[in-house]
Amino acid sequence: MFHTLLTACSIPPYSIVKKKVAHTIREKEKLVLRIRRIRGQIEALERALTDEIECSDVLQLITAARGALNGLMAELVEDHVRFHVLDPKQKPTSEQALAADELVDIIRSYLK
Repeated sequence: MFHTLLTACSIPPYSIVKKKVAHTIREKEKLVLRIRRIRGQIEALERALTDEIECSDVLQLITAARGALNGLMAELVEDHVRFHVLDPKQKPTSEQALAADELVDIIRSYLK
């Protein structure tokens, strides 16, 4: 559904590249569960706005949804770095692996 929506909108420069990625396939079930929880948070936000809930509660719901999305983004970026940027055959103590760990830590703290 999401893909057909994007295809129907076809807003450049956004596009979905259909490319199989081992880490997202391996973690698919866990990622889909996270997406479903995020969807539930967004639906709660919509209900709060529809029901004219107090603005501080709405802001709290937005903060929770944003945190969940940022957590998902951080996890996917980390997996991307580990599976596509680093050489999987390289020792985890290499200089490149340590730099990747630092980068992941920076991204995670930025997304908090």
